[in-house]
Amino acid sequence: MPSKSQLPWVPMHQSVPSFLFESPTASLPSTKPIIIDPKRPQTHYFTLHTLREWSKRFATGLVAAGFKAGDRVMLFSGNDLFTPVVVLGTLMAEGIYNSANPAYTPRELAHQLKDSEPKFILAADNCVDRALEAADLAGLSRSRVHLFETIQPDHENTAPQTSVVGNHWRSLISTPAAGESFKWKELNTPELSNRTAILVYSSGTTGLPKGVELTHYNLISNARQLRQVQFTTDPSRRRALCCVPLYHGLGLVYYMIVAPSMGMQVYLMERYNLADMLNYIPKFKLTELLLVPPILIAMSKHIQTHQGKYNVDSIQKVIAGAAPIGMEITQDFEKVFSGRLNVRQGWGMSEALCITLCWHEQDPSKESSISVGKLLPGGEAMILNDKGVELPVGERGELWMRGPNVMKGYWKNPKATSDTLTKDGWLRTGDIAYVDEDDKFYIVDRIKELIKVRGAQVAPAELEALLLEHPLLLDAAVIGAKGIGEEEYPRAYVVRREGATITEKDIVEFVSSKVSKVKRLTGGVRFVDSVPKNPSGKILRRELRERAAKELSQGTKLMGKL
Repeated sequence: MPSKSQLPWVPMHQSVPSFLFESPTASLPSTKPIIIDPKRPQTHYFTLHTLREWSKRFATGLVAAGFKAGDRVMLFSGNDLFTPVVVLGTLMAEGIYNSANPAYTPRELAHQLKDSEPKFILAADNCVDRALEAADLAGLSRSRVHLFETIQPDHENTAPQTSVVGNHWRSLISTPAAGESFKWKELNTPELSNRTAILVYSSGTTGLPKGVELTHYNLISNARQLRQVQFTTDPSRRRALCCVPLYHGLGLVYYMIVAPSMGMQVYLMERYNLADMLNYIPKFKLTELLLVPPILIAMSKHIQTHQGKYNVDSIQKVIAGAAPIGMEITQDFEKVFSGRLNVRQGWGMSEALCITLCWHEQDPSKESSISVGKLLPGGEAMILNDKGVELPVGERGELWMRGPNVMKGYWKNPKATSDTLTKDGWLRTGDIAYVDEDDKFYIVDRIKELIKVRGAQVAPAELEALLLEHPLLLDAAVIGAKGIGEEEYPRAYVVRREGATITEKDIVEFVSSKVSKVKRLTGGVRFVDSVPKNPSGKILRRELRERAAKELSQGTKLMGKL
């Protein structure tokens, strides 16, 4: 029998804007900041009321510009105070929000543009040139690209509405009066709440990123699940720091939907910086952190190296996600807090947004653990072997999940959807896991071939396809080589054409010129006579991973830096 959450669950059908704001005209708190720029906290912030009003102005502007239900808006930017305005305004206008990794090269972005075909592309100043080039590659008009930059929320929209690239996103923001009268459509039936709200692109073993369709019902359900198990104490007294990217589902849902719905203050960093993060903790008396392993490891080492310099006494809760961390790293990090709190891991994926397994706040355990916790309300899970037989407690197999936060499917990709989702709603996660007698889950390994680099997903097939574009290479395989602290680094095994004199440096530079930093071959390049494959032509990655481990144990060094 599948494991089921013992907590109560009643489905709720409404739009994300109604979940957050109740209605277009409901009275909302107008003095307490809930999303704050930590560099300019006195002037750059949103209350729940001003967040709704700015979002309505953006929705009004979109509709006036010809935006229709089901159209897409892409945001190609790092974290920005106005990111939630773009997200929520798009949803108010019955559109689909589409986020893109701001580190993408034009080639990478062009794939997402071709796939999602956004009506408007909002690109930050440091992204706009790549957005224009990507639009050319995707065959889209440059007129769709609008320069995106932050605005002081208490200022009127009086700045010029054009930019050096032609369009400015301010041209899509209506007047306060026009925005005030805007009313979004309610989605109060199962059919309506199943409309796609957000496209999050997730790398797959086929190599190219796929658009994960997340519905209003998915988003609201995950927010309600987390509210039930993660906010058992007064959330209005809690203050969080968002140092993770908002283009990813984890940061987007947790900080832009869950936290505002609970009245929790969020200090939003434009980009992660360790020194700034450590200074913000005492300055704003932050109470909780959601960290990915590289940040957690860096924070632990830095504080222990500079004992007495940083005050983290206000922190009451630390959650780690994006990739598993071992017991040694967990216990080392807990030393920073002198044993007064435990770091608790959670598990999720883009296809099961955003957290599906986590520790519940009322769990009495005070011991260090590598468990990713329990099911959320409404969630089900089972562990199956490779023959599809369900396994008992303690035995390892593939984790299958089902629940209200599981995706609708992959955008315009029915085959990938049917390969991942069963007809009765089970999601094949591709992760190896087991569950103990207390219904706590443990993630052991991945069946999937994705490489996790600094919390980001890197598909070997994408890099292999790129390597095979090089005229001097015959074959290639990419695996994740393990470094210090469980971090993975893309490592290539390549076959040179006869007589070719290409070097490791040449290959590294070739790849680096065409991909974003996390996809670079920081694990190095090795030349081989042939790439090991099975009779059907599938690369035997386990052999290569074993070979890499042996090479590294014998002194071969990783390049290691992004």
